[in-house]
Amino acid sequence: MITATMQKKPLLETMHPFVYLLSAFCLIISAAGADKPALDISGWNRDTRPQDDFFEFANGGWLKNTEIPSDKTRWGSFVILAEESRDAVQAIIDELSAKDGLKNGSNPQKIRDLYRSFMNEERANELGVAPIKDYLQVIEGISSKNEFGNIWAEAGRLGISNPIGAYINQDGKDSTRYALYFTQSGLGLPDRDYYFQDDERSTGLKEAYRTMLARLFDLAELSDGLKKSETIFALEKRIAGAHWTRVENRDRIKTYNKKTREEIKGMLTAFDLKTFLEVSGVANESSFIVRQPSFLEGLNATIKEASLSDWKDYFKARVLIDFAPYLSEPFAQAHFDFYNKTLGGQEEPEPRARRAVNLVNGSLGELIGKEYVQRNFPPEAKARMLGLVGNLKVAMKQSIENLEWMTTPTKVAALEKLKKFSTKIGYPDKWKDYSGLAIAPDDLVGNIIRSAGFEHEREIRKLGKPVDRNEWFMTPQTVNAYYNPSMNEIVFPAAILQPPFFNMKADDAVNYGAIGMVIGHEIGHGFDDQGRKSDGDGNLRDWWTEEDAKAYEARTSKLVAQYEKFEPESGFFVNGQLTLGENIGDLGGITLAYRAYLESMKGKWPPMVDGLTGEQRFFLSLAQIWRIKQRTETTIRRLKTDTHSPPKFRVNGPVRNFDDFYKAFNVKAKDSMWLAPEERVQIW
Repeated sequence: MITATMQKKPLLETMHPFVYLLSAFCLIISAAGADKPALDISGWNRDTRPQDDFFEFANGGWLKNTEIPSDKTRWGSFVILAEESRDAVQAIIDELSAKDGLKNGSNPQKIRDLYRSFMNEERANELGVAPIKDYLQVIEGISSKNEFGNIWAEAGRLGISNPIGAYINQDGKDSTRYALYFTQSGLGLPDRDYYFQDDERSTGLKEAYRTMLARLFDLAELSDGLKKSETIFALEKRIAGAHWTRVENRDRIKTYNKKTREEIKGMLTAFDLKTFLEVSGVANESSFIVRQPSFLEGLNATIKEASLSDWKDYFKARVLIDFAPYLSEPFAQAHFDFYNKTLGGQEEPEPRARRAVNLVNGSLGELIGKEYVQRNFPPEAKARMLGLVGNLKVAMKQSIENLEWMTTPTKVAALEKLKKFSTKIGYPDKWKDYSGLAIAPDDLVGNIIRSAGFEHEREIRKLGKPVDRNEWFMTPQTVNAYYNPSMNEIVFPAAILQPPFFNMKADDAVNYGAIGMVIGHEIGHGFDDQGRKSDGDGNLRDWWTEEDAKAYEARTSKLVAQYEKFEPESGFFVNGQLTLGENIGDLGGITLAYRAYLESMKGKWPPMVDGLTGEQRFFLSLAQIWRIKQRTETTIRRLKTDTHSPPKFRVNGPVRNFDDFYKAFNVKAKDSMWLAPEERVQIW
């Protein structure tokens, strides 16, 4: 996501690990007049042939002439549209902030005062560490490891990270009920591998992390900051040693492990599970889904073996890191210097007003979303989108029916799943209620804590109740899209369905190449290497014949091998296994969108526009939606942590496998974009 500050999360998080986002880089197409195609030819690099590097041809001129703003880690299509969305939110907040006499407890008052509380930098600087002093003292007063159950549960309520992550989601094998999930957590670095890599770059990052910890301890007037940073890092490294890799965590079958309360107690003998559950508000739960059972066992050993003093320093670090962006400027700067500058290459923080908008969006998302929709989302966009989704579903149905490698029993099951796909467009039918949340204009940290606790309670109330299939996991003002396998649904928030991304004036070739690809991408997630493990009701179930599963995996393994040859930065390669699901989604998205586009022509040959065929405009529109430039540090970090391939390879990777691309641009065997026909991967 694009937020520069860390948004607080309750113990029981709402976003399931297997909700598939369109990407960290969502989409945009160039604005167009009524008589012109929505293609920015000024951004082309005419010194590069499309047959040799299609991404560079379509975007190279723009990439060469564009500088990333100093307060951004990346710039381009998605970020520009996201900035426009934040402008719209800012306008709403500014209007409310100018008003006096708003009724206390009203939605406008909450929006206005949460924003004001963040904007009051003078007060934050006056308070320094004071807003979290009490929590640090509570940690210092811990006298026994027996208190960890209470401390970790309270941390969850406050929105502070700890080693045991917990969230409420539909049961993976019974989508009609909610279940409590346990997952690995508790690291200060982005991923477990950061703790164990010893190359020069990794060593520098680890040193920078320890430096930040020492700075935070010194700012909080806690003694021996430098020494404690070493202790904290060593403890985190032990926790990281039990973490599963990101590739392992993608496996929806391996990460579904239902356990009884007694089984969990057996894994966590050194931890007061009873108190943890009671304080968390889930005392009556008798079964749990553990994503990484061996992690709990490894954590248990670390609880036993690490000293109480070391654990207390670790807890203090969690509090300091999570709240630093909301304390005085030196705390916020220390946090920025590591998480944004060192890890992402960002040169300076975003303006405070932008960060305040991020906080409002994160804490009062659907309150501001309701206002956003009323002002910015025309009803005709939703109607047009429903038509496009329908066309893409038809394309997917035809694709399944005509597959040569899939047998009839699996086809029947696949078609049944497709039939049960649901679609959400724009905004929720029912908005979330924030009436029980108190927001004060002069209590920033208190507002964040109360918001975390409020969302925590909202999640807990789901247990034992019917699944709310109307719930959204993104706000309308979010520029993104997602597929949720437990709901078997595709979701498109309002912010992505607007010019220049979704252009009613653009010709079909451009719209199908852009929004059509997005729709196809999300549909494809229902049938990617992990999405295919769920049925039409959202339940984990193997509906594939053994023969078809082997044929599918033979194709996806070829895709893995292709992507692992891509080298976005010298010495750093795409992880084909980590990005497999998104790469399948991209390939499927292009395939379905192109078929739907041709179908929309109803047998007519697309007209030439500005010397370009309809087929060429389709692919050029596709290439331009990934017109994104990012800093080297960001690229390297995302190669380790992101399930999406870098922008260039979200274009060149899938089109090299698509026969119609070769026809559109006359790609020959001597060209760099060429893949021999037998090496091309076709799945859907």
